[in-house]
Amino acid sequence: MAVVLPQGALFRKSAEGSIRQALLEKDMVEAVIGLAPNLFYGTQLAGCVVILRRKKPEARKNKVLIIDASSLFRKGRAQNFLDQEHSDQIVDWYRAFEDVEDRAKVATLDEIKKEGWTLNISRYVLPPIGQDIPPLPEAVEAFKTALADARAAEDHLRKVLVEGGWLQ
Repeated sequence: MAVVLPQGALFRKSAEGSIRQALLEKDMVEAVIGLAPNLFYGTQLAGCVVILRRKKPEARKNKVLIIDASSLFRKGRAQNFLDQEHSDQIVDWYRAFEDVEDRAKVATLDEIKKEGWTLNISRYVLPPIGQDIPPLPEAVEAFKTALADARAAEDHLRKVLVEGGWLQ
């Protein structure tokens, strides 16, 4: 059975947390698929699909596949769309039931328990690091330059405030 929920249901406490914990302890949660925001009419919230199964195949017991499909969408004017190619990719990841870098993680129930029974996708699947990250020496040099510029701007502001009589 698949249930569509807002992503908040994956990590909120109270009644939702108790229900989530019970389903996990009974090993009924097979997969969680995080979707892009603004896919559903009437809400811009990101949704998720939780796949529940009473009797999991042996290889999937005591495990939950967590998929981050939040980048799989086609942007529309008023709403985003999940195209067939996106659905096919999600189904492929689900069928494979294995880790995929930056996309999917097979988490054990012990790992999930250590996380306080949260299924928050970002706890298990890290987003890809952008390609535009400069090498460390370049980043340090850019930081030093920006810091010097900020200090110069602060000195200039102080001078203007003193000249204007706003600061002594």
